[in-house]
Amino acid sequence: MAALPKIKLKAEIPESLKAETATTKWGKVLSVTPVAMTVIATMLAGLSSSEMTRAQYERSLAAQRQSKAGDQWSFFQAKRLRSTVLRSTVDGFIVSTGIRPLDVNNLPAPKGVDSAVVQVATTALRDGTVPKAPVVIFTPAVKAALAALEEAKPEAEMLALIATVPSEVLDQALRDAQTNALAFDAQLKPVSQVIDAWEKQLATADPALRRDFVAARMNYNAQRYDAEARANQVVASVYELQVRSSNIAAERHHRRSGRFFYGMLAAQVAVIVSTFAMAAQQRNLLWSIAAVAGLVAVAFTLYVLVYV
Repeated sequence: MAALPKIKLKAEIPESLKAETATTKWGKVLSVTPVAMTVIATMLAGLSSSEMTRAQYERSLAAQRQSKAGDQWSFFQAKRLRSTVLRSTVDGFIVSTGIRPLDVNNLPAPKGVDSAVVQVATTALRDGTVPKAPVVIFTPAVKAALAALEEAKPEAEMLALIATVPSEVLDQALRDAQTNALAFDAQLKPVSQVIDAWEKQLATADPALRRDFVAARMNYNAQRYDAEARANQVVASVYELQVRSSNIAAERHHRRSGRFFYGMLAAQVAVIVSTFAMAAQQRNLLWSIAAVAGLVAVAFTLYVLVYV
């Protein structure tokens, strides 16, 4: 039986297809432009969407903080109002009955109370003073922003000051202000308990002593409400700074989202032009345009990431 002839299989690229294939390094680079620009456009679309989501989050966070600031301002106003009412009542007592200073030596000794607390309460009723509140130590930047808020500086000036304060610093300032307010409440609580105990013990005491005690108690409470209101004011003011900080961050993310969107459009232009170039006779010009658009998109993206 005769041997079969060997058949050699060799794939040959048609001349027409060879003409369509880039032969130079620059041509090969330009030939991958559509794929590269599609990847870049997709990345920029994701960045734009991410920045818009973060902007919406910051807006929502600003609204939450504004609500909390409103609660603190309500506490501040309520305590200042109570203080004003108590002061007016004491003034009425003085005008109508001529109240005398309270003789603390006639106050009964509360049972089961630390003598140091009794001494503080006695001094508070006798002098109408409140124990000194803890001092909150803020950074110079936060102090400057709080001063601008208290002095009702123009909004642009306030925003310029707040923009220099990192959000972490404002968060710490808020925690310090809240801790200070809670510490002050804890400091005043035992004093108020001693005064309440005296009030119960003096229910059947001499009317003149009871009248003097009530006047001294109202004077002390007026001072206490003023001090507590100032603590609430500090907390509310820091919340106000956080609201503006969140709005600044939201505006920044919104701008970045728009810039990334423009970069995505440039990348899509590069994709479209480079796709047309594949079917065109004079493709070098179109590929060059696509490459320039792609470079613009990449450069714009880097600019947004670094400077915006």
